[in-house]
Amino acid sequence: MTIDASFPPGAVPRKRRQTAAKWETGIGHALMIFVSLLCVFPIYWMIVTSLRSESEIFSTSLWPNAADLENYRYALSAVPMVRMLVNTFIISIAVTVLQILTGILAGYAFSRWKFRGSAFIYGAVALTWLVPLQVVMIPNYLLVARLGMIDTLGALILPHFASAFAILLLVQAMRSFPTEVIEAARMDGAGHAEILWQVVVPNLRGTIASLAILVFISTWNEYFWPLLLSRSPENSVVQIGLQMFITAEGTQWGPLMAASTMASLPILLIYLLLQRQVIASFMKSGLR
Repeated sequence: MTIDASFPPGAVPRKRRQTAAKWETGIGHALMIFVSLLCVFPIYWMIVTSLRSESEIFSTSLWPNAADLENYRYALSAVPMVRMLVNTFIISIAVTVLQILTGILAGYAFSRWKFRGSAFIYGAVALTWLVPLQVVMIPNYLLVARLGMIDTLGALILPHFASAFAILLLVQAMRSFPTEVIEAARMDGAGHAEILWQVVVPNLRGTIASLAILVFISTWNEYFWPLLLSRSPENSVVQIGLQMFITAEGTQWGPLMAASTMASLPILLIYLLLQRQVIASFMKSGLR
């Protein structure tokens, strides 16, 4: 019996495992690149279509023969897009600030104070998260109508004053906050307000930032509630403006894609600027 002395014992299986690992890594990267291209391609096609002329709007080429901004000029003149973008931005910022503020206050109360009925109230808040928007849409509409707020920006903000999702997320984050730090602050003479705003909130920046981004994007993409309350384009949001390019006579694809690009730019910029913080905070808070 002869032994090949050029390979030490165990060298061949280790080399095979390394080769298999390289193949698995390469296949995984190839799949991720393919899925990424599938996700990015609709955005690329929307931008390219917005630059096409009407005669080549249904062309399958990857780039228009003569790119121009005529669809953007038409979209801005046919619909008050700038006013709608400003309205959408104001509403999204207001809803985000209100939901974060009410979530922080409610989260601190549920996580640090024990009072009679707290478990029942917390359960009731959790149950409201399971109620579909369509169920509460009509009662909210009647309430807003009786307040005389139809066709106003305040009517688009008022029903989103607080969010069960924000409260539940911040309650869990504050319950996992170290009690030793809070007790140390209390021994230094800090009250509940100082503990909340100077100790707890600064240490939950990642969770609050991820929640704020989620609320902002969700509010920016809201469609049904503005559709129910808006009566004039000047008091409406950009999602309603997109619908105005779809008429009974046909769809104006070029201006529609131009308006969709303008409506998507703020969200894309937010993600590009904050993507590392978004991913890190999502992993820290357990959101998927």
